Amino acid sequence: MIMKKSNDYLELNKDAWNKKTGEHIHSAFYDVENFKKGKSSLNEIELDLLGDIANQNLLHLQCHFGQDTLSLARMGAKVKGVDLSNKAIEEARKLSSELDTPADFIESDIYSVLDKIPQTSFDLVYSTYGTITWLPDMDKWAKVVQQMLRPGGKLILVEFHPFIWTFDDQMEKVAYHYFNEEEIVEITEGSYTDRNAPIKTETVSWNHSLDEVIGSLLSNGFSIQHFREYDYSPYPCFPNVEEFQPKRYRFKHIEKRIPMVYSIIAEKLG
Repeated sequence: MIMKKSNDYLELNKDAWNKKTGEHIHSAFYDVENFKKGKSSLNEIELDLLGDIANQNLLHLQCHFGQDTLSLARMGAKVKGVDLSNKAIEEARKLSSELDTPADFIESDIYSVLDKIPQTSFDLVYSTYGTITWLPDMDKWAKVVQQMLRPGGKLILVEFHPFIWTFDDQMEKVAYHYFNEEEIVEITEGSYTDRNAPIKTETVSWNHSLDEVIGSLLSNGFSIQHFREYDYSPYPCFPNVEEFQPKRYRFKHIEKRIPMVYSIIAEKLG
């Protein structure tokens, strides 16, 4: 893991996620074959937050290659998915067509999405698991979300807890700031779906404290309707985790001592 400054985060991250998409689409982690047969990619956490979304206009930010977007569409929502990676958007469109499940997919970074989508009256904005860490500025992000929603519309955010991003790769010692003090540039071989995947990527990310995330929402016209922390991850995307219940993973040597995920529902005032 290498830390340095970079001004090319969009280009580096786009290239990295193009490479990762090529691996992820065929991985057991994403299980595309069973998804095509009707399996939902959504987890218990977000399903409990979503409730009945039939006929709602929904914007899915940082949608990767569209599995969650299409799962939301299968629930009856009218969905648009946005992602930085042109490869991911290409695969999402293919998947949508193959499954005959309507959804629109837009290639865009989040800060530019207002230029790509004329509709700014969505009922829901949805973002989950490893998304905001790729964005440098939470205030700017909250402004985009606020502009996308109708009055009374809601953001549903489910994210990996910033506390775990302070540790080194083996979760043995604190290596990074909890607060947004620096860019973190990582040169990595493989991916979270397969540590031995034949790809090498350079990415730029940021750690965003709960104070930064919630404070940005509050200062941009949102009311926090729900907040919860979870002592597990629904994904085995970290090293040294074990499954203690179906689709619930914890670090073997830490168990349930730390938060791994949090969820927020924020309502646009107005």
